[in-house]
Formats: sequence, C-alpha cells, structure tokens
Amino acid sequence: MVLLGAPGVGKGTQAEHLSKKYKCCQLSTGDVFRAAKSASSDAMTETMREAVERMKQGKLVSDETVVQIVRERYDCLTCGYGFLLDGFPRTVDQAKALEDMLAELGVSLDAVLNYTLDTDEVIRRLSGRRTCRACKATAHVIFNPPQVEGMCDKCGGELYQRDDDQPDAIRVRLKAYEDSTAPLADYYDRKGLLINISAEGSPDTVFGRTETLVDKRFF
Repeated sequence: MVLLGAPGVGKGTQAEHLSKKYKCCQLSTGDVFRAAKSASSDAMTETMREAVERMKQGKLVSDETVVQIVRERYDCLTCGYGFLLDGFPRTVDQAKALEDMLAELGVSLDAVLNYTLDTDEVIRRLSGRRTCRACKATAHVIFNPPQVEGMCDKCGGELYQRDDDQPDAIRVRLKAYEDSTAPLADYYDRKGLLINISAEGSPDTVFGRTETLVDKRFF
C-alpha cells in the first residue's frame, strides 16, 4: 500500500498502526533521509550521500535519486506480509517509476490510502507544534501540551515554534503539496486503487476508519 495526504494529516501515525496491525514492512522516505543526515559517511550508499549533499545545499532531491533510495530497500518491497510506503511516491513520475520497480520484483500495488483533512484543521494541527531546541523532541499546545509551558518534558530545554510551523509557511507547504502530490490521487483513482479516508478526529478514530476500509478491500 501507499499512503497519501497533506502534511499534518497524521500519515506517520497511521503507518505505525497499520504496520503493527498487518505486520507489513513500513518504509518512510522521510525517516530514511533524517537517519542519513546523522549517519557516518561510510555507512551510506553513494545514492544516500548524493541525497544528503543536495539537502545540505537546500536543493530538492531528484526523482531519480529518491527512486534509487527506495530500490535499495527492495527487501521491504518484497516482504512476505506486504509493504507500506509513506512519503513515496510524491509525483506521478515517481509513481510510474514505482510501478516499473515493482514489476521487476514481481510485486503489485494493491491500494492507495488517501487521507483528507480540511485546510484550517491542518494549519491548527501544525501551527500548534513546538520543538525543543536541545533534544528536538516535540510537543503540541493542544494535543500534547508540556507539563510546564515552554519547557520540554524530556530534557527541560526551551520549546519554540519552528519557522515552517508558522501558519503562512504551512500554507506554502500545502500549496506545494497540492501542486505536486495531490495529482497522484487522480492518477491512482483512475487505476481503481484509491481509498479516500477522512483524517478528522483522534488517531484512534482515524485508524478505526482505516482498518474498516482496508479489511473491506483485502478480506
């Protein structure tokens, strides 16, 4: 399965629930990139080194590089219990590359879960996030408030609002998503793979909807 949805809809949380429930291999390209930034150079492949270098320069990682990074994790794509892709594909071109890759591996895509949420609610969720300057842990002023206002529960460091969590910056991110990633929903809908799921409510509520629709599709 592939997970789609704008920033702030909770794809990562749903991916964790899905992976635990169905025993499938979860592959998050965002997690791969974050891990690569802190990894030693000799622990990275040439593809990862190229991706990290572009990120350091503030440049977008090319489609070809992202596809190759996923290809290097083919053991996840061929997992006997299935796979779950979060953060890839992000464009129609990447989706077509994924199809070719899966065909080479003798695997097919069975469903695409598209999480939807009102823009105002996405902004409310993301703009309430606070990050610790010291340990980088996160809190949320509404959903996960710190025990002491402005102070990290884990290390006591200062909590602050990152620039990309400001409402104006969030709108820019959402526009970028609409321009590049949202067309994937139409692409997969035409293939009969798309399952639209409302991301309104608590993570458990959303997973309840997800579980019902996934079970209906597969079982």
